[in-house]
Amino acid sequence: MERVSKMASEKPVVIFSMTTCCMSHTIISLFSDFGVNPTVYELDEISRGREIEQALSRLGCNPTVPAVFIGGEFVGGANEVMSLHLKRALKPMLKRAGALWL
Repeated sequence: MERVSKMASEKPVVIFSMTTCCMSHTIISLFSDFGVNPTVYELDEISRGREIEQALSRLGCNPTVPAVFIGGEFVGGANEVMSLHLKRALKPMLKRAGALWL
């Protein structure tokens, strides 16, 4: 859990993903369309990815990917991110975290 927190706090936007997850790809594309360059950790490609996935599960991520952190805080998965976007709350969060300037 501590490792996840450390990784999530190192950059303004961190996404834990898997290369085979279409929802992860969709969320990464959404941030890229905003001009945000998220740090993406592909759990199926990094060492200790399985441990990180288990820590995300204990954090309440279900499914475990995508798991999105903005400003070091856990935001949620695809449903939560899309809900924030539809409520027009996502861009202000990204601005506060320093990930988006416009």
